[in-house]
Amino acid sequence: MVEDAAAAIDFYRRAFGARQDVRIDAPGGGVLHAEISIGASVLMLGDAGGGGAPFTAPAALGGTSVALHVYVPDVDALTARAEAAGAEILQPPTDQFHGDRTAVLRDPSGHLWIFLTHLEDLAPEELHRRVPAG
Repeated sequence: MVEDAAAAIDFYRRAFGARQDVRIDAPGGGVLHAEISIGASVLMLGDAGGGGAPFTAPAALGGTSVALHVYVPDVDALTARAEAAGAEILQPPTDQFHGDRTAVLRDPSGHLWIFLTHLEDLAPEELHRRVPAG
């Protein structure tokens, strides 16, 4: 949920190449429910508190404990596009021990996103061997 779903949808289009598949506007204004696609992932969103729902946007909570993980064909290109659109880059694209290249972003609504591009399949033994010591 977000404070301004229409603005968030516009940002997701510009930053992540999202496609709006469904949009139901609330009778009094705002977005009651929307569905967007980013790659093969479908996400639902709307204005916080819309239609009497008990949802709160991250900004009203002072942050979020949730990160949305989305696989994309080219995490580097998506990160550059998102940064140009106004996303905050918390971790630039980096190859990870688990076989994915990942980037961590915060959108203007306060949601955290982890975008991944799969690089290699790993056997469980190899994955465990690669876990960083710490």
